Amino acid sequence: MAYQMDGWTEPTLRENIAKAGVSRRAFLGFCGGLAAVFATGGLDGQQASAAPLPAEFVEEQLGGVTKPIVVWLQLQECTGCIESALRSGGTTVEEVVLNLLSVNYNEAIMAAAGDAANQALDDANKQPHILVVNGAVPTKDNGIYCMIGGKPADQVLREAAENAIAILAVGACAVWGGIQAAKPNPTGAVGVDQIITNKPVINVAGCPPIGEVITATVAYILTHDLNLPKLDAEGRPLFAFDQRIHDSCFRRPHFDAGQYVRTFDDEGARNGWCLYHMGCKGPSTFSPCPIFQWNLHTSWPIGAGHPCLGCTEKDFWDRFTPFYRVLPGVAGFGVEHTAEAIGLGVVGVTAAAVAVHAGATAVRRAASRKAEAEDEPLAAFGDDELGDGSPDKKSSKAEPVAAVESEGKAE
Repeated sequence: MAYQMDGWTEPTLRENIAKAGVSRRAFLGFCGGLAAVFATGGLDGQQASAAPLPAEFVEEQLGGVTKPIVVWLQLQECTGCIESALRSGGTTVEEVVLNLLSVNYNEAIMAAAGDAANQALDDANKQPHILVVNGAVPTKDNGIYCMIGGKPADQVLREAAENAIAILAVGACAVWGGIQAAKPNPTGAVGVDQIITNKPVINVAGCPPIGEVITATVAYILTHDLNLPKLDAEGRPLFAFDQRIHDSCFRRPHFDAGQYVRTFDDEGARNGWCLYHMGCKGPSTFSPCPIFQWNLHTSWPIGAGHPCLGCTEKDFWDRFTPFYRVLPGVAGFGVEHTAEAIGLGVVGVTAAAVAVHAGATAVRRAASRKAEAEDEPLAAFGDDELGDGSPDKKSSKAEPVAAVESEGKAE
């Protein structure tokens, strides 16, 4: 359903979205989704960042919000993050809420330009506000590589952060510098938290981040009396970034069975097998992509047949390229141990909990390998497609997990 948005004209958010045509049932459903996101747990149903909240509580808190002042800066970036936030597929409740929250200043979608836009920013900066930042901050040559209204980006950012009650760095560029910061980093691009060091910065990572994660992070702040969500060691909200893609991926059973895509047009690709050997970085990437997906939950990269690039991880442009190379040191049976060694440095205690799970997985997998010593085809996964008990051609043949490990080391 499409909704009609006329900006913030009523006292509260609840009244504004009702005027836009959003029914209480639809808004309550949206708030129920937010409550589920806030309570998204890690391992074995444990809550990652907050006690479960009823949808009615979120609706009451969020619906009663009076017009918040939000400054949304776009620095050294491609506009992909705001496009993800606004996403296609029709006007959703999330889009209504997000547009109402960001009505004060947003360089990509505001009607004002020139002096009028600069004045809007100056006026908003004088009051307590939520600051959302897309894009990296160039630091070389006095910041001349990104100028806004005659000011370098770092000055614009510092001025906007002075009265900010919460700061969100949205997207890989704002979090770690993104592709601008990739070697040799000619502009000296850095993330927001390298410039703003006297206040906490919430890092909503991704290239681009998922729109619902952006909305949920802003909504969390508004429904928790401006308190910040619990963050991991990289400053990312735990309610969204507490699990690896590998742990929630629908292709994981094929990884466990040793069934891999070797080329994008082989039999394994047509059967939806694991993309690890195509360079998938899911084993070392913490992101809710398999759960939230994109474009009204239509799909996501791995679902569309493309390997994960690891875009929610620090310096992924340097660490994970060439993108189609097999993830170094992560192969077959050893994937859990190695990926957890990577993850421990990223999310600390959360990764330690995953490591416990990984150990249990390893024990079960070892027992499974012993029971399958004769390497029989796994008919449940399509190995015996010829129907005569013999494996199919090499391109779609399942591999013993131990053999994959030795092959990965050779690579």
